[in-house]
Amino acid sequence: MDPAPANPAPQPAPLQISINAQYIKDFSFESPNAPQIFASMQKPPELNMGVNVRTRPLNGGAHDVLLMLRLEAKIESKTAFIAELSYGGVFVLPSVSEEQLKMLLLIECPRLLFPFARAIIIDAVREGGFPQILIAPIDFAALFQANRDNIGTMTAAGAA
Repeated sequence: MDPAPANPAPQPAPLQISINAQYIKDFSFESPNAPQIFASMQKPPELNMGVNVRTRPLNGGAHDVLLMLRLEAKIESKTAFIAELSYGGVFVLPSVSEEQLKMLLLIECPRLLFPFARAIIIDAVREGGFPQILIAPIDFAALFQANRDNIGTMTAAGAA
């Protein structure tokens, strides 16, 4: 019979992230070639999405995280629509090292904001008269690794 360890190793407490507010800072949807573009919609539009994240400290230890998404759709090289959204959150984060703080601000906070921002864009595209689109989840950890030198901001572009 194995004796139980006298002092089991304490498990680290999970980091607590509080979201004090979420907000739309700026939002734009345009369909510059409507209504003519609807006549040529035989196949799904070609989508290109850009992602940018910016952070800034606020009073009282809070941080503002701004997730900026730009989605452009083309049909036969004509712009079908452009949707641009700046979606922000005010976060209160635990006391951690500077490196951990950067990772929380540029990975975890935008990861928490993304589902809400994605829903806003998907709804706008549908209300703009276009077929439902799917926007794949974003790997903010990979985006962070690719942009390690740019503290406080990350940018990526690619197909949605």
